[in-house]
Amino acid sequence: MQQHEARCDTEYDVLKTVILCQPDHMTIREVINETQKKFKDEGIHIEKALEQHEQFVKVLREHQVEVVLLPSHRQFPEQVFTRDIGFTIGSTVFVAEMANELRQGEEGYLKKWLDEHGISHFDLKKDIIEGGDVIVDRNSVYVGVSNRTNREAIHHLQSLLPEYEVVTVPFTEKYLHLDCVFNIISPSEALIFPGVIEDSASRVLHERFDLIEVSEEEQFTLGTNMLSLGNKKILSLPVNKNVNEKLRTRGYEVIEVDITEIIKSGGSFRCCSMPVLRKNS
Repeated sequence: MQQHEARCDTEYDVLKTVILCQPDHMTIREVINETQKKFKDEGIHIEKALEQHEQFVKVLREHQVEVVLLPSHRQFPEQVFTRDIGFTIGSTVFVAEMANELRQGEEGYLKKWLDEHGISHFDLKKDIIEGGDVIVDRNSVYVGVSNRTNREAIHHLQSLLPEYEVVTVPFTEKYLHLDCVFNIISPSEALIFPGVIEDSASRVLHERFDLIEVSEEEQFTLGTNMLSLGNKKILSLPVNKNVNEKLRTRGYEVIEVDITEIIKSGGSFRCCSMPVLRKNS
């Protein structure tokens, strides 16, 4: 069995290995976020979602990213959102215990793959924390306080990472995860949906980053939830025209891929990907 390396120090180093899961059984079975509430009656067209996810995988592989596809199972309609079941900080892969009962058990398939490929992992048992709330940037880790991640879990994470600064970022809970309102895309730049992050944390982010604002309309279509491939290449939805143009004027290569069927369930590119290995270009 091939051995794999785990290492992620930022959200924007060159992406080498990432874990995804096809949306074979994706459905809004039980409304667990605001986006799903809007699309519950319309539902999700599985064939279209699968085609869009396949294109997402194809683009990643065209950019020399190793894509690992976890097996999908009917009892887990949210399994496409692999970001939440774990996260890599430095050389440690942390495996989350899912907060929502609908998703509990998904993490077992991640642990199986990690074990099979010789990657050690730390299980965050009894902690309420999900990867969508965890954003790493060199020696700092920004963790959102949401209904999926609580302060006790953040304190535990800080105790496990004494060499890191763990920054607590409370925000309006209806936005589900921190990466739906904030995302770091370079050492000096970050995307933000303004007005929903608690003032003290917001001031920290304004001091540290040149913040690129995402409108309310494009927040709903998850304009902050992009995925960096490294070297200023970034995956974004075609519908988010304004933020895409802002990034292009800053020298980013914006690679547009349509996964609008998948975002009906409340997550976009970052939510659908769990990086295992990023390397400094």
